[in-house]
Amino acid sequence: MLILARKIDEKIKIGNDITITLIDVHGDQVKIGVEAPKNVKVFRQEVFDAIQSENKAAAIPESDMANDKAISAVSALSKLLNKK
Repeated sequence: MLILARKIDEKIKIGNDITITLIDVHGDQVKIGVEAPKNVKVFRQEVFDAIQSENKAAAIPESDMANDKAISAVSALSKLLNKK
């Protein structure tokens, strides 16, 4: 990880097309501006993580989810029957 110190209105360049500008520092909050081409997606980490999680959940076929539910139901029923 590269760590850089910047003052307000100073910039960081990433490649030829991306510029990060330090906008404001107030207490423990830092505001930054990101200039990037429209084809470059820029997300906060927590939003990116949520998107990845949703994508993984959507990639599971419906039949697999139904199968998992059926297996769970059979397992629960088997446990109930074995208690006698």
